[in-house]
Amino acid sequence: MYREREREEMEEKRLCSWRPSSSSKLLWLIVPLVVFFGVVVLLGPNTSNWVLDLDRYPRAWSSVISSYASSPAVFSGENSSVSSEVAHLGWHSRLADGEEAVSYEFGVLNRSSSPPLAIEVIQISPPIAAVEENREESSKSNTSINGAPTVVPSVNESPAPPMAPARLGRRKQTNLMKLEAGLGRARAAIREASSNGNQTQDPDFVPRGPMYWNPASFHRSYLEMEKQLKVFVYEEGEPPLFHNGPCRSIYAMEGNFIHRIEVSGFRTGDPNKAHVFFLPFSVTSLVRYVYVGDSHDWSPMKHTVRDYINLVAERYPFWNRSLGADHLMLACHDWGPELSKAIPHLYKNSIRALCNANTSEGFQPKKDVSFPEILLPDGTTKQLLGGPSPSRRPILAFFAGGVHGPIRPILLEHWENKDADIQVHKYLPKGVSYRGMMRKSRFCICASGYEVASPRMVEALYMGCVPVLIKDHYVAPFSDVLNWKSFSVEIPVRDIPALKRILAGISQSQYIRLQRRGLQVRRHFEVNLPPKRFDVFHMILHSVWLRRLNVRLREDGDSEWIVN
Repeated sequence: MYREREREEMEEKRLCSWRPSSSSKLLWLIVPLVVFFGVVVLLGPNTSNWVLDLDRYPRAWSSVISSYASSPAVFSGENSSVSSEVAHLGWHSRLADGEEAVSYEFGVLNRSSSPPLAIEVIQISPPIAAVEENREESSKSNTSINGAPTVVPSVNESPAPPMAPARLGRRKQTNLMKLEAGLGRARAAIREASSNGNQTQDPDFVPRGPMYWNPASFHRSYLEMEKQLKVFVYEEGEPPLFHNGPCRSIYAMEGNFIHRIEVSGFRTGDPNKAHVFFLPFSVTSLVRYVYVGDSHDWSPMKHTVRDYINLVAERYPFWNRSLGADHLMLACHDWGPELSKAIPHLYKNSIRALCNANTSEGFQPKKDVSFPEILLPDGTTKQLLGGPSPSRRPILAFFAGGVHGPIRPILLEHWENKDADIQVHKYLPKGVSYRGMMRKSRFCICASGYEVASPRMVEALYMGCVPVLIKDHYVAPFSDVLNWKSFSVEIPVRDIPALKRILAGISQSQYIRLQRRGLQVRRHFEVNLPPKRFDVFHMILHSVWLRRLNVRLREDGDSEWIVN
């Protein structure tokens, strides 16, 4: 049994992993040497001190959003605070010193299947949640948050910049200040692209069309991400619980991301250069190796997550610096959101990339990332991509799946074996191909089961079938960028009895537009090995990048000043 499981793990890793060729390795050796000599030249004698002045950036973003929510969410702790506010048309925020955070003309609140979230004031008291059981030890070690930089995402004010002490010179650039200055330039570039609508030429792809809320902003943001984003992956932890994950199951995207970020050019080995810190534990692996079947006891898994964050908080200063606000966890397993609650700061502050993006279970679109659930039977998309033209799809709508959750029983009650045009099945007849039925259908029904996420949405896009979303409280993947209503159909649960009338009422020209747009955005959901620009791996990173742009870390109390 042990050897069989070991072989399975090796196969999973082989499917997920990609290593550069020998020529690529040689390039990795040469490039650092070139960079090193360039830095030596640049760091020669220089009598000037560079001053960070974010006030020079224009506030062009304010013209995009017409109104704001009146109740900001505030995360506060000793010497640390996190605040953000939700825009009327989505999440939008401002930064300290009058600089506005990134937002598009679109958002993920009112433009998803879920209603807008109410904003509550949440108080976080020190010490950090991960080490609150070791309060005395934390206060004596480097995990203390006393004197730590404060986290200031988006505030709806423009406070005056701090006055320098008399006769003191310009402020020395710390690593954190350099990072934030770079992010400030990225925000300015994205605002400029949003205001003038100009798009940079791109040899691979330029987003256009109604599938994107704001194509110019998205494109500029993506290019800025490629230019700047660095992710530090904590090396602590051993497989199979850490640095490992599935690549062939319904949770394949969890393992794919974990394996690919570790060999990605976005990864940095220097935590002082990182914008985001990735916590490489796999929830699916925790369920497989730590959870005792049918015990209903989640405490061992939660203790594992808590212990891991305790460990990195004790070894590094970065968790305490932001109370986790620049840290990332990723989970496709349904239990991911619940396990994140083991650490209050992880749940409330950190970026949580989740397949189960359910706002009724604590998913917060302003800081959390929705990414797609993709079933990869053999670890690849072979035989999954492509389908016939609209004229060769005789079935109006199709669904096949288990009866679980509150929505599917209603769907089957009204439509199972009731109408030849609406093919709804609990189990497909023997010899009938699931993929073949999708390729014969104009619309593919994606109804929530126990959880809101479903691989059917991506399967439909892969095969040229227009997704029909029947979900409550769901934030669709990448909906901060993509306008799902332009290439899918959203139907409320209450309208299930009218399913045929609604779908048959969509004209041929409307249907063709929906179908063609779905084919155009399909590239953003494709799994490639190695990853390609604008594919699902990069879109997940871009969603993380957007959340990081809306958080600003600021140093208080420990800045170094230089006498002129």
